[in-house]
Amino acid sequence: MPRIVTWNVHRCVGRDGVCSPARIARVLASLQPDIVALQELDVRRARTGGIDQAEVIARELGMAHHFHPAYRVLEEEYGDAILTARPARFVRGAALPGVGPLQRLEPRGALWVSVNVGGAEIQVFNTHLGLRGHERLVQVDALFGREWIGAPTCREPVILTGDFNAVPRSRVYERIATRLRDAQKLGPARKPKATFPSRLPFLRLDHVFLSRTFDVMRAETLRTQEARIASDHLPLFVDFVIRPVIRAAPQFEARTEA
Repeated sequence: MPRIVTWNVHRCVGRDGVCSPARIARVLASLQPDIVALQELDVRRARTGGIDQAEVIARELGMAHHFHPAYRVLEEEYGDAILTARPARFVRGAALPGVGPLQRLEPRGALWVSVNVGGAEIQVFNTHLGLRGHERLVQVDALFGREWIGAPTCREPVILTGDFNAVPRSRVYERIATRLRDAQKLGPARKPKATFPSRLPFLRLDHVFLSRTFDVMRAETLRTQEARIASDHLPLFVDFVIRPVIRAAPQFEARTEA
């Protein structure tokens, strides 16, 4: 059964202050994922030893990776990645719109990769949204616009995942939930688990949203001791099956809401 994991890895710097991509890879390997969506990765940044964290983790897992830098200064990059050992095709990686001075301090982006799972082409979108509510609303509208999920070439099955910096009662979450389904509410347990902070989690900021073509068999956070220490977020994993898609009009109409 296919499994996707989403995890904000905090530059691979754990709560103990140790920077360890190998530890991140070890936690991920214990989950045996098919698709991995990671946020807050450093690539060639002096602060974390100048290594390519996305490449190191992918190599440890025996996966290929697709990375998009939300932030770049000379050779140093910081951003998000999608990893998989399945056949995959990079579709798009680009910045998301921001609002106000925070956009200049920490720009946000998204990554779109098409992954073949059992003959089905899953459109996987990975993102890390901004810190302010209005900024996140603008970014969500962009994600459902014609360059991303609302694109004519984007058809089900679709997964939108990442760190949304948004709890379930927020406007951002509600806006997404009108178009896609929250995987944690679809599993047999139907008892969503918080993902942040990893030591004593009480906020559900990280999500996996699915189109109607998925059935969820399991959706949980990993709460082992090593997972709690490796990052300030917990990894969220979802086991799923894909139902046949009946082709009709595009499933996601690009629109903008105030």
